[in-house]
Amino acid sequence: MTPETFAAAVAGRLIVSCQAGEGHPLRDTAALTRMARAAAAGGAAAIRCGGVGGVPDVAAVAAAVDVPVIGLTKNGTAGVFITPTVEAARAVTAAGAHVVAADATFRPRPDGRALAASIQAVHEAGALFLADVSTLDEGVAAAEAGADAVATTLSGYARPRPPSDGPDLGLVSGLRDALPDALIVAEGRYHTPESAAAALGAGATCVVVGTAITDPRWITSRFAAALAPS
Repeated sequence: MTPETFAAAVAGRLIVSCQAGEGHPLRDTAALTRMARAAAAGGAAAIRCGGVGGVPDVAAVAAAVDVPVIGLTKNGTAGVFITPTVEAARAVTAAGAHVVAADATFRPRPDGRALAASIQAVHEAGALFLADVSTLDEGVAAAEAGADAVATTLSGYARPRPPSDGPDLGLVSGLRDALPDALIVAEGRYHTPESAAAALGAGATCVVVGTAITDPRWITSRFAAALAPS
């Protein structure tokens, strides 16, 4: 898949993230694969998957859907843990991901190698690289290092402060201004259709939604809280 082909597939559309952490009732490769199939049937332009399920989840979803798959691994919960090494990036590509998503913040990487090394490894394997960033400077640096797309995934999560309740539309528009020709992916706390549409208005090429679509525990908790006695 070329950057142009991927951009054409996702432009102005929804990408659905099908992941579940350890201890979650949906932490099962087969369950998440069915979730991915349902999302694709509902109109998702691509699926983001892997996470703590890692390579098995990526391989299963890639075999089950006919839309592009953005794969990743998650190793740990602190520092750089989203596809954190060159080895992890190669494994995700080998599992069948069309695009490899990885932490592209300025934090040190566990293997001591530069972000460009992971990007190069992914390209050599014939896949694309999606840089998950938390700031404008990180996004620009990732694009300059060769990333095929930049995502706002880590906004609010890579700093010593809690994330805001809503998405970071300011980062989306800042990346669009700084990288006018780049594929910009809005991701992180998009909990309503309206906020997803707002991301496109702010300059995003496409939008990733996960929790609000694929986590029935979270969805149920929102309804339950709204109905709870005040």
